Amino acid sequence: MANSYELKATVRERVGKGAARASRRAGLVPAVIYGDKKAAVSIDLPVKETTMTLHKGGFLSHTGTVDLDGDKISVIAKDFQLHPVKDTVMHIDFLRISADATLTVDIPVKFINEETSPGLKRGGVVNVVRHTVEMTVPANAIPEALIIDLGEANLGSSQHISAVELPKGCAPTITDRDFTISTIAAPAGLKEADADAEGEGEASAE
Repeated sequence: MANSYELKATVRERVGKGAARASRRAGLVPAVIYGDKKAAVSIDLPVKETTMTLHKGGFLSHTGTVDLDGDKISVIAKDFQLHPVKDTVMHIDFLRISADATLTVDIPVKFINEETSPGLKRGGVVNVVRHTVEMTVPANAIPEALIIDLGEANLGSSQHISAVELPKGCAPTITDRDFTISTIAAPAGLKEADADAEGEGEASAE
């Protein structure tokens, strides 16, 4: 399950661009919590703690808790804006979630056993087609990553979603095809050698 975080927040009474700018001048991050059939709530978050949480990684795929004046709300970030120069957080949209909710989340792909891959040992390279896979997942059990085992992958092989052991309750949103996640591509030198060999074979046949 994805690691959780907790951020303390206060209710922002005013809404609109002017109120958001005032929050930023006060060293706060304006944000909104919506969803779960409840009214949206405008909030302010501390900029330092919020920016640190975001830059830990996985912010859009980890569930968290917003402590809103003592009321702890389970959320997942759906969108955020960064300052173009300072790289601090400018605004966040949070989706309120319940324990039994199902979410659509981009899950990162992680490769293992590259050191034993026959294709990589021959100088091949991993061509990553999808760095993340969009999946429907339980809100209380979001996987950290999809594990792609390259232990037996040879040159020219492809790794498809059908070969991935999916975590319980998780399913890709693409269901109409067995899509490719990665391939093991031959190095340029090996391709050239194969082409030369084919050319010599054709010349001999003539």
